[in-house]
Amino acid sequence: MRVDIVTKEYPPEIYGGAGVHVTELVSALRETLDVRVRAFGVERDEEGTTSYGVPAELASANGAIQTLGTDLEIVTDVAGADVVHSHTWYANFAGHLASLLHGIPHIVTAHSLEPLRPWKAEQLGGGYAVSSFIEKTAYEGATAVVAVSEGMRADILRSYPALDPAKVRVIYNGIDVEAWHPVEDPDLLASLGVDASRPSVVFVGRITRQKGLPYLLRAAEQLPPDVQLVLCAGAPDTPQIMAEVEALVRGLQQTRQGVVWIDRLLSRHELCTVLSAATTFVCPSVYEPLGIVNLEAMACGAAVVGTATGGIPEVVADGVTGRLVPIEQMQDGTGTPIDPERFVDDLARVLTEVVSDPERARAYGAAGRERAATEFSWAKIAATTAALYAEVTGDGR
Repeated sequence: MRVDIVTKEYPPEIYGGAGVHVTELVSALRETLDVRVRAFGVERDEEGTTSYGVPAELASANGAIQTLGTDLEIVTDVAGADVVHSHTWYANFAGHLASLLHGIPHIVTAHSLEPLRPWKAEQLGGGYAVSSFIEKTAYEGATAVVAVSEGMRADILRSYPALDPAKVRVIYNGIDVEAWHPVEDPDLLASLGVDASRPSVVFVGRITRQKGLPYLLRAAEQLPPDVQLVLCAGAPDTPQIMAEVEALVRGLQQTRQGVVWIDRLLSRHELCTVLSAATTFVCPSVYEPLGIVNLEAMACGAAVVGTATGGIPEVVADGVTGRLVPIEQMQDGTGTPIDPERFVDDLARVLTEVVSDPERARAYGAAGRERAATEFSWAKIAATTAALYAEVTGDGR
């Protein structure tokens, strides 16, 4: 069976969880299937992988229109595939048209949903209306839609009620626990400004509304004074959210020591080192379909404190691998806490409980690594995905 996977992100251009997912899934699927990758961006020399750029005629167009232009470049090349599998709205248009043109099944994996990210209008302007249209059209026309968690499945069916629930399947994100593992490197920690002798709360993520970083920065004001806050945060969505985060970090640095902000992309070794040294990792997201970063932290043996929203409760076993922070949210698509101050206070309270009991935090971390290895292996996820391909094509190969 030949499967063509269409994606915006692929090595060396990865900036989020969708790119990590595609990279690991492709590697695992290629053990048994003929997988062709059709990726946006720079030229790649990987066998079975083709790169596509923005057509020259669209060089000055809106970013969403440039995306559609790249998708059109891809469609013809999908000829000969048995199934096309697209990831994120950026690739959905190519998958949808390829399905129509070549008469093959189209599978969509949902890593996020445009209706639940209305703040993207700040970044994309009118392009957000275009991306929303493309996503809706692709989902409703797809042969199957893969949700990365049960929480995500519920969000999909709520956002797109015309979908047949039977075609929305749950296949989790995964983690390679051989690649992501505990690392001790005191010299590296010191070079990054992290004091290994002090307890630490670590955040890793893009600076975007959904990741909840401003709430964490406000909660950090209430943490015990000896606790470090390590922020591995960059790639802001907009100048506005960047300015807000910068102001909050400056204010925090004026009132407490040990606020470390690393605003560059860290290597895997560097991230493993920071995560392994964390007393606890924190995921304060207000929207998170699953959160691969939580699995990365667990694989490195870190306790995880996460918001009880989206797919996070399906990853973090409360009281076993970490703790969940309660949240009541607006139902307007933004995920905004109904009572922001209460959410901030609850986040501070739970973080304080975990960092104040390092023995229990270590137990959470050990249980988390075991859970990541047994429940979220890429081999297991690839087998489930391959079975879905066989089902939609009627091919048992």
